[in-house]
Amino acid sequence: MLLTASEISSECSLHWWFCLRAQAKREHVAAAYLRQYPEVEAFCPRVRFRRLTSRGPVWFVESMFPGYLFARFDYATFHRRVRQGRGVRGFVQFGDRLGLLADELIDQLKARVGENEVVEISQPFVPGQSVQISQGPFQGLEALVTRPIAARDRVEILIEWMGRSLRAEVSAADLLPLAVRPQRS
Repeated sequence: MLLTASEISSECSLHWWFCLRAQAKREHVAAAYLRQYPEVEAFCPRVRFRRLTSRGPVWFVESMFPGYLFARFDYATFHRRVRQGRGVRGFVQFGDRLGLLADELIDQLKARVGENEVVEISQPFVPGQSVQISQGPFQGLEALVTRPIAARDRVEILIEWMGRSLRAEVSAADLLPLAVRPQRS
């Protein structure tokens, strides 16, 4: 919904969440700053995922909506304090209209991310999927998943090594999925 500042002041603004722009990679800083005020409710959902780096696989946590966060507060009383807050670049605006979200939408997001506001993106392995071994003596080798062993968080893989196909069982945490390569015609 889009409303002007005067329309927001005349209506009850506590039923709407404001969409705020945040400084790059500082959404969590802006949310922490806003949470210092009991009259302001801030929401900054994030995602946690693994990525291969030069040090090996590392867990990263990033904003679900890079550059944005959400806050609910009395606009007439707190808009200046929020706009000038640490890590906040301003309100999302379309001309003179502010971007607002309904409670129901934020409630659905909150139910999905949980109390700590973090969703972990895990990539379950499926038979036939290409993976790379990220740790151990076979680090860097590519393999093919033959079957996941969910009860023990392990995966059975097929490795081509020294001219032979070997089956091995490894921890799922030691594997990284490889990007799907397009088929050439």
